[in-house]
This record gives sequence, C-alpha cells and structure tokens, in this order.
Amino acid sequence: MDNQDNLAVIEPPVMPVLPIVRQRGFTIEDILWAIGIWSVLLTMSPVIFFYMLMVA
Repeated sequence: MDNQDNLAVIEPPVMPVLPIVRQRGFTIEDILWAIGIWSVLLTMSPVIFFYMLMVA
C-alpha cells in the first residue's frame, strides 16, 4: 500500500552570495533630504497661515 513514487523533492533555501551590510548613521542623502523637507515646510507655513486668515 505504501509506495513512494510521488515524493516531493524540497531543496534547502539558497543563501545570498553577497553579505548584507548594515549601515549605521545617516548618509549625506538623508541629511540633504531632511534639510529640503524642513526648508519647504518653514517657507510655506507663513503662506498657508496668511491664506487661512484671508479665507476664514
């Protein structure tokens, strides 16, 4: 009754060739992005505030 004709072959997972390098700290791109976002927010906040005063 027990025949082993339909066995599934399960291969172990293949490990990546390149090791994963964990980066610590902020990069130059992160700092520039944050400066850009904050500069847009700080320059647009008076415009938005003035617009809200005019509309309300």
